[in-house]
Amino acid sequence: MKRFYKSVSVGDDHSVQLDGKPIKTPSSVKLVAPSRALAEAIAQEWREQGDSVVPSTMHLTRLANTAIDRAEPLREDIAGELLRFACSDLLSYRALDPISLRTRQEALWDPVLDWAHQTFGARLKTTHGVLFVEQDEEAIAAFERALRELDAWTLTGLQTATSITGSLVLALAIAKGHLSPAEAFALSRIDEAFQAEKWGLDAEAERRARLHAAELEMAGKFIELARA
Repeated sequence: MKRFYKSVSVGDDHSVQLDGKPIKTPSSVKLVAPSRALAEAIAQEWREQGDSVVPSTMHLTRLANTAIDRAEPLREDIAGELLRFACSDLLSYRALDPISLRTRQEALWDPVLDWAHQTFGARLKTTHGVLFVEQDEEAIAAFERALRELDAWTLTGLQTATSITGSLVLALAIAKGHLSPAEAFALSRIDEAFQAEKWGLDAEAERRARLHAAELEMAGKFIELARA
């Protein structure tokens, strides 16, 4: 749509304003960020728009809309959705072969599972192949407690990070500052990297990977700024 405003500012209440009027979410709720740092970053997205406003380039704005319109009223549902990832977390499933891939997964994923155990008291089981492994109730309960403590803004970023990586553990590692988004993304793509080393790069797959990596970076930034 054509740009309809001249100035962008941040109010004392951390609202983002266009020509002095607060932005509203798709549900007509005033967009008020939990921190000035996040509000300023969202405002900058609006400042950087040209003659046309392109919503697809405004990642923080989209996440903020989601946090306000969806995550706040549906916190329990979102926590439950994220918890289901822990029941089949990417880091729990290792290759049967080749041994070199299996060894790489163990060397890089096991330390992250150890961190999750130390941080949340949740020890996930691992398996080789595609057969489902049922996780201990104690581990799932520990992750549930951790998720219940999070605010809607963190849950929103966590939801994006989990869907991109396929791992609640990796997403939580980003949220806790244990891993950078780039590190977590690389860990989520060990299989793809291994195949690329063997068979070469696929241009379309690499394009999608870059988009996902950028989206994950913004999710991590969103969580960080919301807490600033």
